[in-house]
Amino acid sequence: MPENPTIAQASPYIITLEEGNRFTWCQCGLLKNQPFCDCARKDTDFTPMMYVTEKSGPHYMCGYKHSINEPICDDTQSKVDQG
Repeated sequence: MPENPTIAQASPYIITLEEGNRFTWCQCGLLKNQPFCDCARKDTDFTPMMYVTEKSGPHYMCGYKHSINEPICDDTQSKVDQG
């Protein structure tokens, strides 16, 4: 199993959400319904992260899976070696 998550995409998923929406964010990067998690990847050490929106509007959800402020994109992808 990989120690690091799989990079789903090198840019954020821009999703419009309403205040109080709840969903699970995929931390492994392997699921097809990014950035949402359906908990189908039982063979990884990653666990889905519950996210509740604090305000309505666009949310920039990390597709790179290395954000320090996960699940929100914080431009970490520009600092991590894509090697």
